[in-house]
Amino acid sequence: MTLPPRTPRALGFRTDLALRVRMGTQLEERGTYTVVRTPANPTFWWGNFLLLHELPGPGSLGEWLARFREAHPDAQHVALGVDTAEGEIGAADEWEAAGFRLYRDTVLTTPRTTAPAPPRIDVVLRPLTSDADWEAALDLRLGVNAAETHPREEAGYREFAARRLEGLRAAGEAGHGAYLGAFEDGRMLAGLGVYDAGGGVARYQNVETHPEARSRGLAGNLVHFAGEWARDYLAARTLVIVADPEYHAQRLYERVGFRPAQVQLGLERPPPGA
Repeated sequence: MTLPPRTPRALGFRTDLALRVRMGTQLEERGTYTVVRTPANPTFWWGNFLLLHELPGPGSLGEWLARFREAHPDAQHVALGVDTAEGEIGAADEWEAAGFRLYRDTVLTTPRTTAPAPPRIDVVLRPLTSDADWEAALDLRLGVNAAETHPREEAGYREFAARRLEGLRAAGEAGHGAYLGAFEDGRMLAGLGVYDAGGGVARYQNVETHPEARSRGLAGNLVHFAGEWARDYLAARTLVIVADPEYHAQRLYERVGFRPAQVQLGLERPPPGA
């Protein structure tokens, strides 16, 4: 008997999966976990993972590795989400010794963002509408990747990023949200997506600023602009955004009105050499 996909309890994964499904992701319920597959983008780690319904117990590493390989036999990575808002794994040392990174991202919410100080450069904030706009979004993503501490290999990463943006574009063109940018003389300096996750909830995606344009107020203004857009066009009553608590972005989101609500817990092991 085929089980219907379970709705995650954790707000972060609930909004993640709602958006993934709008982008063509497939969900398969297995009783104690959900298999998440994105056939159009097989190297998207968090589009191809297992969502565990309970915390993994001590000594369960081998079992979960086998289940992941069964569900994703061609994957080079391993990614496991945990449907809890608590953010603790009792056997964390076991997973870390096997090469996994344990992350506890902060899920933040607000009914409405507050306007920050205007940007310190003259930019236009607007949704992406043309092929040229989406090429600019890809250029931005590649520029951000190149400046990261551990950038992913350029050729493979370009394909992944292009496919990711194609999914977000398709979701927007189907009326589920929009990707927005901050443009200076036609160049996209910052970007993000905001999409309907159902029930009056809108979820942000991919908030990023080009390394050459940081600390100029672009991201905060774009987050606020997207929040107002979501209220107007998606009838959003709750805005959701997820941040790494070790990174400065969480403080930026809090300055425009977001407040921590839950923790999103996951385990990931990159492909060899990544």
